[in-house]
Amino acid sequence: MRSFVYAGAATMFAFAMTALGAAAVFFFGGNRSERLERTTLGFAGGVMSAAAVFSLLLPAQERAQALGMLPWAVLCAGTLLGAGMIFLMDMLLARLGPVQRAGRSGARAALLYGAVTLHNIPEGMAVGLAFALAADAGGAALYAACALALGIGLQNIPEGAAVALPLSQCGMGRVRSFALGALSGAAEPVFGLLAALLAVRAAALMPGLMAFSAGAMLMVVFSEMIPKAAEGRDGTAAAIAGYALMMALDVALG
Repeated sequence: MRSFVYAGAATMFAFAMTALGAAAVFFFGGNRSERLERTTLGFAGGVMSAAAVFSLLLPAQERAQALGMLPWAVLCAGTLLGAGMIFLMDMLLARLGPVQRAGRSGARAALLYGAVTLHNIPEGMAVGLAFALAADAGGAALYAACALALGIGLQNIPEGAAVALPLSQCGMGRVRSFALGALSGAAEPVFGLLAALLAVRAAALMPGLMAFSAGAMLMVVFSEMIPKAAEGRDGTAAAIAGYALMMALDVALG
């Protein structure tokens, strides 16, 4: 029971940090412009690229090795499956009336939202597992779980902004963009608590889920975000800035 309470509190903190990042839409969202759209997409693409590598693929490699799996096979299979899922989603979205009326920017925002929400699932599970294993051990293990929750929470701030700002730029209102941006982080407490309940079984799924999420994020970045951002130097600069910021947070916070 104690591990369940700890996992719930930690993952709700991560969710709150996503909402804090999404609040950036009230300061930088609003009026649509080509330049601002390139900048927000570039920043979001940079953040997602770094998150895919440093938050998902590298930890997935370490977890796969620890579980006696073939890391290269798990990472390749998961990445390809995640990218394939986004490819199929894109084909499906192209046939939906509301997305057709919103144009390519609407489809891009929908894919971005789906990829970031998916990426929050293994992050929430990682926090839930950490507290499930540390609740009885206490001491250093509990400290490490708290550090993990803090690190993921701080990383969620730019991720929340990376979701909400492009939504605003595709024509959505600021309040709705904020609400959806914050809601993208709701997967963390849900799956964090589930992982705490099923600690042993969930641990074996983590490497594959992390690689799958990374593949989905990279597919969106490469196919939808970077091409648009690269139409201007401001978008390219924003992509580099977003990548550097997320990389710094991941490396500094572990």
